[in-house]
Amino acid sequence: MTDDSQRRPIIIDTDPGQDDAVAILLALASPELEVLGITAVAGNVPLPLTEKNARKVCELAGRPDMPVYAGASRPLMRPLVTAEYVHGKTGLDGPELPEPTMPLQDKHAVDFIVETLLEREAGTVTLCPLGPLTNIALALIRAPEIATRIREIVLMGGGFFEGGNTTPAAEFNIYVDPHAAQTVLDAGIPLTMIPLDCTHKALTTAKRLAAIRAIGTPVAEAVAALLGFFERFDETKYGTDGGPLHDPCVIAYLLKPELFSGRHVNVVVETGSELTMGMTVVDWWRVTDRSVNATVIRDVNAEGFFDLVTERLATL
Repeated sequence: MTDDSQRRPIIIDTDPGQDDAVAILLALASPELEVLGITAVAGNVPLPLTEKNARKVCELAGRPDMPVYAGASRPLMRPLVTAEYVHGKTGLDGPELPEPTMPLQDKHAVDFIVETLLEREAGTVTLCPLGPLTNIALALIRAPEIATRIREIVLMGGGFFEGGNTTPAAEFNIYVDPHAAQTVLDAGIPLTMIPLDCTHKALTTAKRLAAIRAIGTPVAEAVAALLGFFERFDETKYGTDGGPLHDPCVIAYLLKPELFSGRHVNVVVETGSELTMGMTVVDWWRVTDRSVNATVIRDVNAEGFFDLVTERLATL
C-alpha cells in the first residue's frame, strides 16, 4: 500500500457514462491516488442520472464512503446535448446495477472544488475532468485564485487528426460546452488533453474484454457488461474490433505516463461557428505564434494500458 503522504490527491469530474465508470473504478483501485471526491456534471446523460451513476459506481467498487457532489445541470451558454444514443437511457446501460443507497452530498460540486483547492496545499490537487468542462469553468469563474493552486488538469476531450465524434469537427465533451473548455484552456493551468487521436487507439477488443471477464469478480462482470454495451455503437460506426476506451486514459496517464506520448502545443476551441463549434484547433506543427497551453497526447501503448486496467480491476 502506498503511504498516504505519497498518494496523489485528485478530484474526478464526470458524467458517467460506461467509460467514465471504468475510469472511476480504475482510480479507486489504485493506491497511488487519493480520490478526494467525485463531482458530477450533465453530459452523456442529464445531471440527475450522472450523479446517481457516480454513486452506483462507487458502491460497485465497495466505496460508499466516497463523497459525490452534483454540479452544473447545463452548459455555460448553450442548451444541453446528451448522448443516450451511445450510452443508453440510463447512461450505464449493460449490467443491472442496483439503485445507490449512499447519499448525494448537499454541497454543490463547484463549491466543493473551490473549497478543496483553497484548503489543500497549493500545487497538490489534480483535476480529472472526464466530461464537459462546465464545473471546472464555473469554479475558475467563481474563484479565479484557484488557478494557481491546481497541480494539473488531465482531461479527456477534443480531437484533431481524428476529427470529431459528435460533429465532423468536434468531440462530445468539448462540443457540449465549448465556452467552458476555452475558459479552462485560458486559465494558465498545466493541462494535459487526451483527445480521440489517443483514445481511438485504445480499443476494447474481444481478447481484452475476455481478459477482464476472466477476473471473475462482480466488478469485472459489471465492467465487461458495461463495455460490451458501450462498444457496440463504435464498432458499428468505425468498423473496428471493440470500441475506444476514452476516459480511463486520464487515470492511466496519472499512473503510468510512460504509456503515453504527445507534445506541448497551443489549443484553441471554436466557440463562434456552428459548423465547427467545439473543434479543438491544435497547433501541432507550431505554425502560429500562439503560446503553448496544453500537452496534447496522440499515442498510447494500448497493450500496456489494458494490462494496467485489467490488473487494477482485479483488486476490487
